[in-house]
Amino acid sequence: MGQGQLSIAALLAATALMLGGCGLADSHAVWPEALKVKASEPAPLESPPDVKKLVGTKLDSVFTAGSQPTHVRVSAPLHDPRGTGWTACVRAELTSVIGKPLGTQTYRVFINDSVILDRRLVGEDDNCLTETYTPI
Repeated sequence: MGQGQLSIAALLAATALMLGGCGLADSHAVWPEALKVKASEPAPLESPPDVKKLVGTKLDSVFTAGSQPTHVRVSAPLHDPRGTGWTACVRAELTSVIGKPLGTQTYRVFINDSVILDRRLVGEDDNCLTETYTPI
């Protein structure tokens, strides 16, 4: 191999290393396995929470203190498609702070590691309106 060919080979090798990102390529590149970056495994799904027990012991995580929730019911937990947690629907008869009945209100709760992280009042397009509920 002549000096010109050796320089071109060195230039190509250096270019390949730069394009590979410090000598490593992603998992889809055509490189030897030793040089590829391994694709990360998805996080494992946690086991479904006991929604009845969780809501029953943490009513204040779902309802305000003055709402006096009665006839509290919960749906089965569903895997939250945005992560490794769960969602469930909670329904109860509530009272306003001035004592006026508000009727049945339904909330979607977001659960991760058996902790209610968030809750939102559901709208008309939410599937909580068609869920099956169990009293707590």
